[in-house]
Amino acid sequence: MYLISACLVGQPVRYDAKSYTYPILQQLVDSGQAIIACPEMLGGLACPRAPAEIHGGTALDVLQSRAHILDNTGLDVTQAFLNGAYQTLRLAQKHHVSVAILKEKSPSCGRHWIYDGQFTGQLITGMGLTATLLQQEGIQVCSEHDFISAWPEA
Repeated sequence: MYLISACLVGQPVRYDAKSYTYPILQQLVDSGQAIIACPEMLGGLACPRAPAEIHGGTALDVLQSRAHILDNTGLDVTQAFLNGAYQTLRLAQKHHVSVAILKEKSPSCGRHWIYDGQFTGQLITGMGLTATLLQQEGIQVCSEHDFISAWPEA
């Protein structure tokens, strides 16, 4: 079973209330092979919402209370992101998810890249909070790009 970021299958849950549509991912949902989730929405954040970035460390540092997730107004939204990450993990475990296909660059879902925490638009190598938590719990995490480029019918 797959877990897919809701914003990748047309759900307008991104911080800017936009979404993407990838037919291959939608087919997995439609066929019952995947569930969808948005960690930020599960954590109680509104949509639209101010963009947020990991500040002062990595996602692992956030899990260990050594870094925070702040939005671009300076509001600390760490707890909402943590709540959403753990809600997503519980959902994944309940549905026996083995692979999570998550939105690259997101402070929750980024697999290879996240923003630098300074709201400059600069990407750095790193993982989002939910991606880190899922991977720590033995769930394979890939970005939408990783998955689509490896899918045989793509």
